[in-house]
Amino acid sequence: MNKKKEVEIDNTQVAELTADLQRLRADFENYRKNIDREKALLMDASARRTLINFLPALDDIERATAHVPDSLAEDPWAQGVTSINKRLETTLASLGVKKIESKPGTKFDPNLHEAVQSGENGEKIVAELRTGYTLNGEVIRPTMVNVD
Repeated sequence: MNKKKEVEIDNTQVAELTADLQRLRADFENYRKNIDREKALLMDASARRTLINFLPALDDIERATAHVPDSLAEDPWAQGVTSINKRLETTLASLGVKKIESKPGTKFDPNLHEAVQSGENGEKIVAELRTGYTLNGEVIRPTMVNVD
Protein backbone atom coordinates (compact mmCIF):
# COMPACT_ATOMS: atom_id res chain seq x y z
CA MET A 1 0.00 0.00 0.00
CA ASN A 2 1.32 3.38 -0.80
CA LYS A 3 1.73 6.25 1.62
CA LYS A 4 -1.04 8.32 0.03
CA LYS A 5 -3.62 5.55 0.59
CA GLU A 6 -2.48 5.07 4.18
CA VAL A 7 -2.82 8.78 4.86
CA GLU A 8 -6.32 8.81 3.31
CA ILE A 9 -7.35 5.83 5.46
CA ASP A 10 -5.89 7.49 8.57
CA ASN A 11 -7.66 10.76 7.74
CA THR A 12 -10.96 8.89 7.25
CA GLN A 13 -10.54 7.14 10.60
CA VAL A 14 -9.65 10.42 12.30
CA ALA A 15 -12.77 12.05 10.80
CA GLU A 16 -14.98 9.16 11.93
CA LEU A 17 -13.50 9.19 15.44
CA THR A 18 -13.85 12.98 15.61
CA ALA A 19 -17.52 12.72 14.57
CA ASP A 20 -18.07 9.98 17.18
CA LEU A 21 -16.45 12.14 19.84
CA GLN A 22 -18.59 15.13 18.89
CA ARG A 23 -21.76 13.02 19.08
CA LEU A 24 -20.65 11.63 22.43
CA ARG A 25 -20.00 15.14 23.77
CA ALA A 26 -23.42 16.32 22.54
CA ASP A 27 -25.12 13.28 24.09
CA PHE A 28 -23.34 13.88 27.38
CA GLU A 29 -24.29 17.58 27.37
CA ASN A 30 -27.94 16.68 26.73
CA TYR A 31 -27.79 14.08 29.50
CA ARG A 32 -26.32 16.65 31.92
CA LYS A 33 -29.02 19.20 31.04
CA ASN A 34 -31.74 16.59 31.56
CA ILE A 35 -30.31 15.60 34.94
CA ASP A 36 -30.08 19.26 36.01
CA ARG A 37 -33.69 19.85 34.90
CA GLU A 38 -34.92 16.75 36.75
CA LYS A 39 -32.98 17.74 39.86
CA ALA A 40 -34.52 21.24 39.80
CA LEU A 41 -38.02 19.78 39.39
CA LEU A 42 -37.44 17.38 42.27
CA MET A 43 -36.17 20.19 44.50
CA ASP A 44 -39.19 22.36 43.60
CA ALA A 45 -41.60 19.52 44.34
CA SER A 46 -39.87 18.84 47.66
CA ALA A 47 -39.97 22.52 48.65
CA ARG A 48 -43.64 22.76 47.65
CA ARG A 49 -44.56 19.66 49.68
CA THR A 50 -42.64 20.94 52.71
CA LEU A 51 -44.31 24.35 52.52
CA ILE A 52 -47.78 22.86 52.11
CA ASN A 53 -47.24 20.73 55.23
CA PHE A 54 -45.89 23.76 57.11
CA LEU A 55 -48.77 26.15 56.30
CA PRO A 56 -51.31 24.79 58.86
CA ALA A 57 -48.83 25.54 61.68
CA LEU A 58 -48.42 29.08 60.31
CA ASP A 59 -52.22 29.40 60.23
CA ASP A 60 -52.37 28.44 63.91
CA ILE A 61 -49.73 31.01 64.87
CA GLU A 62 -51.53 33.72 62.87
CA ARG A 63 -54.86 32.90 64.56
CA ALA A 64 -53.16 32.99 67.96
CA THR A 65 -51.59 36.41 67.33
CA ALA A 66 -54.82 37.80 65.86
CA HIS A 67 -56.77 36.89 69.01
CA VAL A 68 -54.41 38.09 71.73
CA PRO A 69 -56.58 39.86 74.33
CA ASP A 70 -55.83 43.53 74.95
CA SER A 71 -54.88 42.67 78.53
CA LEU A 72 -52.02 40.47 77.20
CA ALA A 73 -50.90 42.70 74.33
CA GLU A 74 -47.88 43.97 76.31
CA ASP A 75 -47.02 40.55 77.71
CA PRO A 76 -43.49 39.47 76.62
CA TRP A 77 -44.69 35.99 75.73
CA ALA A 78 -47.44 37.31 73.45
CA GLN A 79 -44.97 39.74 71.85
CA GLY A 80 -42.56 36.84 71.33
CA VAL A 81 -45.20 34.80 69.50
CA THR A 82 -46.00 37.84 67.34
CA SER A 83 -42.29 38.24 66.61
CA ILE A 84 -42.04 34.56 65.61
CA ASN A 85 -44.97 35.04 63.25
CA LYS A 86 -43.32 38.06 61.60
CA ARG A 87 -40.01 36.21 61.26
CA LEU A 88 -41.74 33.23 59.63
CA GLU A 89 -43.48 35.53 57.16
CA THR A 90 -40.16 37.23 56.32
CA THR A 91 -38.43 33.87 55.85
CA LEU A 92 -41.20 32.55 53.63
CA ALA A 93 -41.12 35.74 51.55
CA SER A 94 -37.37 35.27 51.03
CA LEU A 95 -38.15 31.77 49.70
CA GLY A 96 -40.64 33.16 47.17
CA VAL A 97 -43.80 32.48 49.18
CA LYS A 98 -46.43 35.21 49.11
CA LYS A 99 -49.91 35.53 50.59
CA ILE A 100 -52.79 35.78 48.16
CA GLU A 101 -54.61 39.02 48.90
CA SER A 102 -58.32 38.28 49.30
CA LYS A 103 -59.90 41.19 51.11
CA PRO A 104 -63.70 41.48 51.36
CA GLY A 105 -65.06 43.14 48.23
CA THR A 106 -62.34 41.67 46.00
CA LYS A 107 -63.53 39.89 42.86
CA PHE A 108 -63.58 36.09 43.21
CA ASP A 109 -60.95 34.36 41.05
CA PRO A 110 -61.25 30.55 40.84
CA ASN A 111 -57.52 30.38 40.02
CA LEU A 112 -56.66 31.91 43.41
CA HIS A 113 -59.68 31.23 45.59
CA GLU A 114 -61.67 28.25 46.80
CA ALA A 115 -65.29 29.18 47.52
CA VAL A 116 -66.62 27.39 50.56
CA GLN A 117 -69.92 29.21 50.77
CA SER A 118 -71.55 31.08 47.92
CA GLY A 119 -74.37 33.59 47.73
CA GLU A 120 -76.51 34.56 44.76
CA ASN A 121 -73.90 36.10 42.45
CA GLY A 122 -70.72 34.44 43.67
CA GLU A 123 -68.65 37.33 42.32
CA LYS A 124 -67.33 39.21 45.36
CA ILE A 125 -65.44 37.88 48.36
CA VAL A 126 -67.31 38.40 51.63
CA ALA A 127 -64.81 36.82 54.03
CA GLU A 128 -61.44 35.08 53.97
CA LEU A 129 -61.52 31.85 55.96
CA ARG A 130 -58.00 30.58 55.30
CA THR A 131 -55.05 32.38 53.77
CA GLY A 132 -53.82 31.18 50.40
CA TYR A 133 -50.21 31.25 49.20
CA THR A 134 -48.18 31.28 46.01
CA LEU A 135 -44.66 29.98 45.53
CA ASN A 136 -42.76 31.93 42.89
CA GLY A 137 -46.08 33.04 41.38
CA GLU A 138 -47.69 29.58 41.33
CA VAL A 139 -50.59 28.82 43.68
CA ILE A 140 -49.60 26.20 46.27
CA ARG A 141 -52.77 26.65 48.34
CA PRO A 142 -55.82 28.65 47.26
CA THR A 143 -57.45 31.10 49.65
CA MET A 144 -60.59 29.66 51.22
CA VAL A 145 -63.34 32.29 50.99
CA ASN A 146 -67.05 33.00 51.31
CA VAL A 147 -68.48 34.75 48.27
CA ASP A 148 -71.69 36.58 47.49
